[in-house]
Amino acid sequence: MHDELIARAQAWLAEDPDAETREELAKLIDAGDRAELAARFDGTLQFGTAGLRGELGAGPMRMNRSVVIRAAAGLAAYLESKGRGDGLVVIGYDARHKSADFARDTAAVMTGAGLRAAVLPRPLPTPVLAFAIRHLGAVAGVEVTASHNPPRDNGYKVYLGDGSQIVPPADAEIAAEIDAVTTLTAVPRPDSGWEVLDDSVLDAYLARTDAVLSPGSPRTARTVYTAMHGVGKDVLLAAFDRAGFPAPVLVAEQADPDPDFPTVAFPNPEEPGAMDLAFARARETDPDLVIANDPDADRCAVAVKDGADWRMLRGDEVGALLATHLVRRGVTGTFAESIVSSSLLGRIAEKAGLPYEETLTGFKWIARVDGLRYGYEEALGYCVDPDGVRDKDGITAALLVTELASVLKAEGRTLLDLLDDIAVEHGLHATDQLSVRVEDLTVIADAMRRLREQPPVRLGGLAVTKAEDLTRGTPSLPPTDGLRYVLDGARVIVRPSGTEPKLKCYLEVVVPVGSREELGAARAKAAELLGAVKRDLAAAAGI
Repeated sequence: MHDELIARAQAWLAEDPDAETREELAKLIDAGDRAELAARFDGTLQFGTAGLRGELGAGPMRMNRSVVIRAAAGLAAYLESKGRGDGLVVIGYDARHKSADFARDTAAVMTGAGLRAAVLPRPLPTPVLAFAIRHLGAVAGVEVTASHNPPRDNGYKVYLGDGSQIVPPADAEIAAEIDAVTTLTAVPRPDSGWEVLDDSVLDAYLARTDAVLSPGSPRTARTVYTAMHGVGKDVLLAAFDRAGFPAPVLVAEQADPDPDFPTVAFPNPEEPGAMDLAFARARETDPDLVIANDPDADRCAVAVKDGADWRMLRGDEVGALLATHLVRRGVTGTFAESIVSSSLLGRIAEKAGLPYEETLTGFKWIARVDGLRYGYEEALGYCVDPDGVRDKDGITAALLVTELASVLKAEGRTLLDLLDDIAVEHGLHATDQLSVRVEDLTVIADAMRRLREQPPVRLGGLAVTKAEDLTRGTPSLPPTDGLRYVLDGARVIVRPSGTEPKLKCYLEVVVPVGSREELGAARAKAAELLGAVKRDLAAAAGI
C-alpha cells in the first residue's frame, strides 16, 4: 500500500503544471508524510451540482490546476456529446488565490477542444458571469469561486446555456467525462486562441440593473456597504450611481479584494463577527441601512437599526420584504423559494393571487421554475431579475432593498415597520437555524441515521404531525438527502450542507398576531418556541 500511495503521488507530480503545487507535493513525498499523502490521494474531489469546491493544494482531493484542467476537459467532452462542441463557453472568476490561473486553464482547455472561449476582463461578481452566458448566447459558463468559504478554499461552478447552474443528470454525465480523462498529457492546452472580453458585457449587465427599480421611485436611502474583501464594490457602486442613490459609505478595511480575508474568520455575512466593522461604520455615520455582499457578490445581507444598535435581518425577513415590495408594485409571475426558506412567501403570494412554487435547496432549482418573477433562499440569496440573471444576485437585490427603504423613508417609516405590518397580516413567521460545523463528516451521517431510525414525535412541546424522509422524493420534489417534520404551528428541515462540512437544521414557528399591540408577546412566544425546538432537535440528533 505504501508503495502504491507513493507511486500515485509521483505520477501526479510528473504531470502537475503548477510549480507551486509540485514543490508542495515533492516535499510531502520526500518527507514520507503518509497521513497527508493519504488525505490528498484517497479518492478525488467529487464533481456534483455545486461543481467542485475544496481546499487549495496538491493532489486529487484538493483544488489545483490539475483538477481544474480535468474538470474543464470533462465539461468540454460533455458539451461535444450534446452536439455543442463548437459553441462558446464564457468564464468568470473571483479574486481568490489561483482563481485567475484556473480561469485561464479552462479557457485553454476549451480552445484546445475546439470550443470558443471568452474570459471576463477581471475578477467580477458571479451574477455578471450568469448574465453573460445568455447575453452572449454561450452553451455553458464557468465561474471560478468558493463564494463565502474560508480563504484556503476555491471552487468551480458550472452553468449550461440556459444561464442556470447544472442539475442532475448533467452533473453525473459531466463527472463521468471527467473520470474518463486518464492523463493530462491527452488534454490539448494551447497558449492562446481565446478572447478576453472588454467591459461591454459588464456595461450591458449594469444597464439591466436599472430595470429592477420603478421609474421615478424615491432614491434617498443612505447606506453603509461592505464587499467583505470580495469583488462586489466597483459593480455595486456603479449600479448605485446609475440608479441615483446616494453613494454608499464604504467599510474601507473590507472594500478591496483580498484573498486572505484578513478581518474575518469566515467571509460570510451570516457568520458571527463578520459584520462588526460594518456596524462600527454605521454607528459613526447613521445610515438608513447596512448592505453587505459575500465575496463573489451573489448574496446580499441587510442590517437595520433596531433600538439603539444595529442588527442583521434574517434572509427570510429580507425575502418577505422584497416580495411585499414587488407585490405592491403590481408585478406578475411566479414567486418561488426552496424548502428550507420561510413558508411566509407562500402566504404573501397566495394573498396577492400569484403562483407559488417550492423547490429543493439551491438556486439551480429556483431558477428553473416556470414563469419565475422572484425567487429567494434564506441563505441571503435573491433573484429579482430572472430574465437577466437566472441565479441569485447580490447587486440587484441591494438596489431593490435600497429602493424599498427609500419608499418607506418617504413615508416616515422603516423596514422594521413593514416587517411588523407583514406579521400582523400573515402571522409572525419566526425562523432560526441550528448549524453544526464538523471536522469529521461521520458526525453528520450519524445524526441523519439517528433521526431516520428514531424520528422525534414531539419537538419543543409541539406534536410532530408529519415526518418525511426526502430521499424518497415527494409529489412535488425530486429526492434529496433531507428530513422534514411538520409540527402543529412549526416546521423543521434537517439536511447536510452541499458546499461545506455542516449539518444544517432549519426551524420555523408561526404565531398568529391579531394586532400590532400583540407583536411583543408573539415575538417572545416565538423565541421561546424556537429555543425549545432547537434544544429537542439537537438532543434527538445527538449533536
